[in-house]
Amino acid sequence: MIRPARADECRDRLWEAVVAGDEYDAVDAVRQALADGLDEEALLLDVIASVQEKIGTEWAADRLTVAQEHAATAINERVVAALARPPRAERTGRTSRGRVTVGSVDGDWHAFPARLVTEVLRLRGWQVDHVGAQTPTPHLIAHLHHTDPQAVLLSCSLPTRLPTAHTAITACQAVGVPVLAGGRAFGPGGRYARALGADRWAADARGAAGVLAVGLPRPAPRAVRQAVDDLPHLADQEYTMVVHSRGGLVKQTLTGLEDRFPAVRAYTDAQRERTAEDIAHIVDFLATALYVDDPEVFTAFLTWSAGILRARGVPVHSLLAGLDVLVGQLRDFPRTLGLLREGRLAIRTRSTGPAPGPGIRV
Repeated sequence: MIRPARADECRDRLWEAVVAGDEYDAVDAVRQALADGLDEEALLLDVIASVQEKIGTEWAADRLTVAQEHAATAINERVVAALARPPRAERTGRTSRGRVTVGSVDGDWHAFPARLVTEVLRLRGWQVDHVGAQTPTPHLIAHLHHTDPQAVLLSCSLPTRLPTAHTAITACQAVGVPVLAGGRAFGPGGRYARALGADRWAADARGAAGVLAVGLPRPAPRAVRQAVDDLPHLADQEYTMVVHSRGGLVKQTLTGLEDRFPAVRAYTDAQRERTAEDIAHIVDFLATALYVDDPEVFTAFLTWSAGILRARGVPVHSLLAGLDVLVGQLRDFPRTLGLLREGRLAIRTRSTGPAPGPGIRV
């Protein structure tokens, strides 16, 4: 019988290895746990995935640099690769439960969640075409025409890619392939997956395997739906106007910050460039909240951003000042103004807690 502490012990050893940049010890940790009786699926989901989440948490709390986060993630990917290569004798004679395609939506570079799903499904007997991160929708559709899978498992980690995910969902269904959506971007309980018309949603790899085991009915091939067919509120054109105005909004907000947050005037070129990127993210999340008509997309990003700023010693007032400048530019858009008001309120009421401490386990 597997001792309950075994996964914890492996997780701790793997964490120490990835932070130290020791790929060999990281691989040895999971191989030893496998030899001790911890199965591959538990290693993938209860150990490796948990460590990957902690990597993100520690980066957000400014306890890992961007370079350290990238290096740790690369080691974790190598660990998955090592675990996913059983001896040829173990692969011979396996029967397939069917063929599916797994990938991330175009513009979403987070390949790790989809890779974990792929390996779990392979363990459970599925033939999986893993098409990786940032899969352009036309290329995905061409692949479906060539392979005719039983389903597409579409991963989306970045909420700002939800409009692109919507396009991919409707395109897959138009050629008769059902879509199983997954990833944090689809919201609590998968509410955005339902809003965008996905056939099903799963919270994690085990849930996805369960959905496939039951089966997904194939939609009848049809013309691609328009976004407004699923999301009637888009008829007000506010989303389109904000997206088309993105460049000007970012530029004018950066200029306006000089008056509302004078410290910006002394920024170096590199600091101004970073600030412009932050403003662009704010505009992108604002647009996405308009697309799905849900303020939580915007307010969750703002409160997360406030925590990041605190961890880096930047006053949260700078974030509020940026929203004030945006309000002045978007006075003619009532839904947008409502989101900006809710964003200000969320920052003031939700973002008062400290950044996660070093003892956190995810």
